[in-house]
Amino acid sequence: MIREIITYPNKILRQVSNDVVSFDEELHLLLDDMWDTMIGSNGVGLAAIQIAVPLNILIISLPDINDEHNKEDLIEAINPRITHKDGELLFIEGCLSVPGFHEEVKRAEHIIVEYYDRFGTHKTMECEGFLAVAWQHEMDHLKGHLFIEKLSILKRKKFEKDYKRDLKEQKAKNK
Repeated sequence: MIREIITYPNKILRQVSNDVVSFDEELHLLLDDMWDTMIGSNGVGLAAIQIAVPLNILIISLPDINDEHNKEDLIEAINPRITHKDGELLFIEGCLSVPGFHEEVKRAEHIIVEYYDRFGTHKTMECEGFLAVAWQHEMDHLKGHLFIEKLSILKRKKFEKDYKRDLKEQKAKNK
């Protein structure tokens, strides 16, 4: 089932998520809904808080060479934590909760992550590049942060001004 993605400046996005304690059917349904929601919005990642569920859950699905998402390649991460990061990389990011805005952000180039899958099995993943960026972006959501917070003060002020203007224009259209 596709759920509504909450968008900036909704205060829910600032909540810190809580650890999952039950790896049950309810969790499995939530993960399935997150997949449907992410794919329905053409995303590559989604944190549960983006659908107003404050739990430490994220999913990532990078498109293949044909720009398609394969569910068998889906990463479902419960209670993830980065245990190592190094290097530096600039990457242009966007976010389903900040629609229509993309900007260059500095992230670690290489990370190691520990997490649990939907069945409670402990996993470790080492990654770099786009996948490492996706992990860090989604994990920021779990801590109540958005990628726009990583922008310089000037870029952030420009974003705020443009975003408010766009919202005002959108409301005027919808009247």
